[in-house]
Amino acid sequence: MSAASGLVCAFGRAYVVCDDEQHLAVFHDAHRPGHLHRLLPGDLPADATERKRRKADFETLVLLDDYPTRHAHTLVALGSGSTAQRDTGIALVLDANGRMTRGLRRFTLAALYQPLRSALGEINIEGAFMHGDELVLLHRGGQGGADNAVLHLQRSQLVAAIDGRGGIGPAPRIVPLPLGTFDGVPLGFTDGAALPGGGWVFCAAAEATASSYADGACAGGAIGVVDAAGELAALHRLATPHKPEGIAVRAHARGLDVCLVTDADDPARAAELLLVRL
Repeated sequence: MSAASGLVCAFGRAYVVCDDEQHLAVFHDAHRPGHLHRLLPGDLPADATERKRRKADFETLVLLDDYPTRHAHTLVALGSGSTAQRDTGIALVLDANGRMTRGLRRFTLAALYQPLRSALGEINIEGAFMHGDELVLLHRGGQGGADNAVLHLQRSQLVAAIDGRGGIGPAPRIVPLPLGTFDGVPLGFTDGAALPGGGWVFCAAAEATASSYADGACAGGAIGVVDAAGELAALHRLATPHKPEGIAVRAHARGLDVCLVTDADDPARAAELLLVRL
């Protein structure tokens, strides 16, 4: 897989979604190939321009607990919303051991994303995670000087969208969070994950593009920590030139174990799995 973009680590597995594939990959360890599970019918064209135009652009992967029933678990892949083609979501029901079931639902994100577009204009949802009863979406800034934004919605709004009832609920709370620049290139969110106690971690990339649609050269990537008050507490530059696109975290007494996946923006190069302790 070359364009890993969303990551969930749970049940002893790494679940990875790509922004230009029709499948989800599941890895049981870091040594053996993963297994593919189809999300959408058909295959995308090999031509890069046409592939980009037609892809669903799944940039985020969220684990939704206690859905569709109590003690059940569902993986939710969300399109970026950067075009109307990219307003698709997929919900995949897992069994009690984290294995895929036949429960798969395709749904539209149009109603969920409409209030975001009304507030921000163009959107590019690159990260998402559950924080208690909140769904937190990360809008990537950097294009044309726009700020990154943290979008706080209700879990019930995501459930309503999955169930086909639209994005019912209160207006989103939108918090700008500028991240600065690497070598003059603005940093933009690429994913996030919740921490115990109300804080969260994120990965970001300095991608030289003025567009929410077009890719650009990556000037560097970072891991950041946001505290429970919503303030940027730490920002660490990564010692790799590859773009981090998905993040998962495990907190323990010695610190944070962070797992990242990268997007090479090159179909001939495999994505990387990166591990680091903060």
